[in-house]
Amino acid sequence: MNKNNKVLALKYRPSTFDELIGQEVMVETIKNSILSNKTPNAYLFTGIRGVGKTTTARIVAKALNCINGVEKICKENLCENCEAISNSNHIDVLEMDAASKTGVEDVRDLIEFSRYGPTSAKYKIFIIDEVHMLSKQAFNALLKTLEEPPEYLKFIFATTEIKKIPITVVSRCQRFDLSRIKSSELFDFLKQISLKENGLISDDALKLIVKISEGSVRDSLSLLDRGLLSNSENEELSLEKAQQIFGFFDKSKLIELFKFIFEGNEAKVIDIYRKIYDQGVDPKVFINDFLELLYYFKNINSLTVESTNFALNDVEFNEIKKISENLDSSSLILFWQFTIKTLGELDIVSNQNLTIEMFLLRLIYLTGVKENKPQTQKKLKDETSEKVELPEIKSDGNSNSNKTINQIKNISQNKETEPKKETSKIESINTFKITSFDDLIKICNENKEIKLKYELENNVNLVKFEKLRIEISFNEKLDKNFIKDLTFKLQEWTGERWIITLSKATGEISLKEKLKKEKNQKIETIQKSKFFLDLKEKFPDIKLIDIKEKSEDK
Repeated sequence: MNKNNKVLALKYRPSTFDELIGQEVMVETIKNSILSNKTPNAYLFTGIRGVGKTTTARIVAKALNCINGVEKICKENLCENCEAISNSNHIDVLEMDAASKTGVEDVRDLIEFSRYGPTSAKYKIFIIDEVHMLSKQAFNALLKTLEEPPEYLKFIFATTEIKKIPITVVSRCQRFDLSRIKSSELFDFLKQISLKENGLISDDALKLIVKISEGSVRDSLSLLDRGLLSNSENEELSLEKAQQIFGFFDKSKLIELFKFIFEGNEAKVIDIYRKIYDQGVDPKVFINDFLELLYYFKNINSLTVESTNFALNDVEFNEIKKISENLDSSSLILFWQFTIKTLGELDIVSNQNLTIEMFLLRLIYLTGVKENKPQTQKKLKDETSEKVELPEIKSDGNSNSNKTINQIKNISQNKETEPKKETSKIESINTFKITSFDDLIKICNENKEIKLKYELENNVNLVKFEKLRIEISFNEKLDKNFIKDLTFKLQEWTGERWIITLSKATGEISLKEKLKKEKNQKIETIQKSKFFLDLKEKFPDIKLIDIKEKSEDK
């Protein structure tokens, strides 16, 4: 290893414009302004952490004061000014941390100091890091000097929170937005550093570091440093070991988990998640990776392996593409909404692991993909001595009531007290036979499930109705919990698991529209009848607005 024992983030900190990566446009602009002697009164560098804001500020200070000029800025044999700036002890270059000096008095001292010209350099330069931390009064005190400073004075500001800086200050600066470093560029940079450090690390592990760092050079170097330090001598840092060190898991495991969710395999889903959790993965990290993969499943046809920024390899990309061929976009969008909602639930339940497990189970039941019947139903059937088919509920007669009570005895050994309540209880479990869409609406009405009845009549278009399977399309007014609620009620009423699927087909018109259409046809027929035409001759202004069946008047 290199004898220099500094951490990598400091050891490989750029000292010249040529060493900066990913900011070519900014570098060219600053160089040209210095060469043409049109430097601004103040520079403002903004961007995420670790992309080079403070580093660029120091390089600009060097470029402005280097004895050799900006084109021949010192690289190895540093001039007096460059060496002093590098060591942060140049008398004319003052670096201030606004996070610790936020008050107006600190800025007033700065302005007072600015009245005196530079001692040994061409410019007196004030570098203010995290400038957004200054108070409102401090910014106001700075305004006048910032707009019309002496020729020898330059300000360089750096911030991660550009929106917190008053617009009056921003407008007086030449602003540069430092972009995140591209994944491919950051990968090449880390590859070079690992070779210089004689560190053995696989390309897949480097790609994982690039992904975790999210375009931040400092973060990526800190992660690389941590990874190399964990290696034994002559041992390569593999992807699997890197995942353990950084608390990340293999994407193929998450893709496999998705596959079992879509298949409705509850046991496999929980088993895979628990293995991921046992690796020490934080639940919020899991949810964020889950969302990322959801995005890929939804948009895989418009993406390439390169556009995923090393998040997926070729095998994973092709696997997602294969699985997504049989998926419905509306289901994936529902998954997205449920996942976002779960992020908020993580802070409510003390054991976040339980929240994630219940979240995964809800996804299985969300679109009715689970095919296995609940264990409680299986147990009930095992205990039943014969197949029980209870009669439909009728309001009069004792024969049906007696027959029902006798059948209850076959199922349960409960006492024969209050037989009417027992009958009601069993009937609510599995006495209803639903063979058509109309039966379903009728039973919703009988059981006072008014909300479900309203949704079925107004917002659902039936595509196909089969035994234990309903295929529907719907309009935008459909309640988001409709499928979950209906699935639960169907199982409660019939004792069997129903599958409800969403279809891209238009389906039949809703029941409400159908009834409206039928009524309009009846009105049109009546208007053409002889009786109505005779009435119209006697009463020209007569209009038929609505009709009612006799049953509706009762």
